[in-house]
Amino acid sequence: MPTDSPTPPPRVLTAEIAALRTDLSAGLYTSARIEELLGPVASAALRRENPVPARRMLEPLTDPAAVLLRLFTLGAVLSRAQVQAALPTLGVDGALRLGLLGPAGDDPDSALQALVDLAPYSARDDAGEIDWWIASDHSELATGAPLGPEHVLGVGCASLTLARITPREPARRVLDLGCGGGIQALHASRHAEQVVATDLSERALGFAAFNAALNSIELDLRQGSLLEPVRGETFDLILSNPPFVITPRDVVAEDTTWTYRDGGRAGDTLLAELLRELPTHLAAGGSAVMLGNWEIRDGEDWDTHPRAWMQAAVADGVDAWVLQREQEDPAQYAETWVRDGGITTRDERWPALTGAWLDDFAARDVEAIGFGYLLLRRPESAAARPGVLRTELVPGTGSGSLAAHLAASLSALAALEDHDDEALAASRPVRAEDVIERRHLTPGDWDPMLIELVQGAGFARVVRADQLLAATVGALDGTLTLGQVLGAVCALTDVDEDEARARALPAVRELLITQMVAL
Repeated sequence: MPTDSPTPPPRVLTAEIAALRTDLSAGLYTSARIEELLGPVASAALRRENPVPARRMLEPLTDPAAVLLRLFTLGAVLSRAQVQAALPTLGVDGALRLGLLGPAGDDPDSALQALVDLAPYSARDDAGEIDWWIASDHSELATGAPLGPEHVLGVGCASLTLARITPREPARRVLDLGCGGGIQALHASRHAEQVVATDLSERALGFAAFNAALNSIELDLRQGSLLEPVRGETFDLILSNPPFVITPRDVVAEDTTWTYRDGGRAGDTLLAELLRELPTHLAAGGSAVMLGNWEIRDGEDWDTHPRAWMQAAVADGVDAWVLQREQEDPAQYAETWVRDGGITTRDERWPALTGAWLDDFAARDVEAIGFGYLLLRRPESAAARPGVLRTELVPGTGSGSLAAHLAASLSALAALEDHDDEALAASRPVRAEDVIERRHLTPGDWDPMLIELVQGAGFARVVRADQLLAATVGALDGTLTLGQVLGAVCALTDVDEDEARARALPAVRELLITQMVAL
């Protein structure tokens, strides 16, 4: 475990950052170029955090992108001549002034090592292609050591997930709460007039400031806990990947290795605290998108905790949606997060640490831990109604943009509150193009044992349907009203129309929320 003080974040020096940007661009230090140099096998191994094939592929190469990846991400010690050739405009002295590099030995003129990771980042959103560079602390891949308590993460799976589910409509003000190195704030800058990014860690804000400057992006960075730095302010969009990892308090007291991902609360109470206050910071029409996990106690439904957290929001007229993507038992959860901290099963600390997690969960009768998304939206108009609370277990992911899907579903959730059954029957819904019908039949039979409506986009939902619902959805092309379609289906099947409405309208409401049908 590291005992030394962490290195400071890289410095924001205007001239040196401009020179670095020039060298990274000229050296084609991009994700696409790295993939090309590594090839499919080494690239796949590196994504699994196995650096050996990448080191073998890159070591003989003098290409600047190969040298920079070895230096910054793979932890190679390189000569000053190698660094100078890869960063000719910035130079070794400029890299030292920025705090990117340091001597590898006691001699200040010795070979050099990177003090931080500096990696290319590529993505695509509604504004087009992204090619950035993101500085963070070194992962275990480079150091071979557990992560330190003030560790600043790079772009990991959670970061990518949050970026993927965030709606990208134009916004006046966006808040990235618990910004870390600032990747969500950088994404938000592409569709927002102002982005405020907060973090309790001054060191994390230092990395965020460097990343913003390197990528020519302006952020309003503020230090403080949770929503304290934005007291009294409202936003059109709030993003957060908060430090929600449930950690036994005695482990944190004895070992601060996990403070970078632990919110300093027992159990899952950090999210409860955050969600009590967060709705007051949503402007009219504003949304919040968060990642989180929650405890599922013996005898409780999976959504008991998130439902309780959302009560204040719902009472304030805010619509809320909780989606559970996966679930782990206490042993799996302990293994996930002890490994995440760099402790393996061969480490002498493994039994005590996993045991501490199991004891902590057992003390609260926790039988499982859920992972997923928490979404909130304040309606545009100050309608005198409580918010809508929806919880859902989602099976998988289909094609298309999850961000657009979630935004449309939240809009439908609100719109349907203003549609009673008569208004719904008078509307002209349209079946989504990605929805197909699947029928299961015994060979030779005419009547299906099972009819399913299958969603190709969104969360790839599968909805069981009877003949009435399947025929109704199949005819929803916008030509007729829903009531007219139901009347026609009833005329063909001799089903009572009142009975058909009672069965079909609630099902169509659900299909509208899940975007299998659209208004």
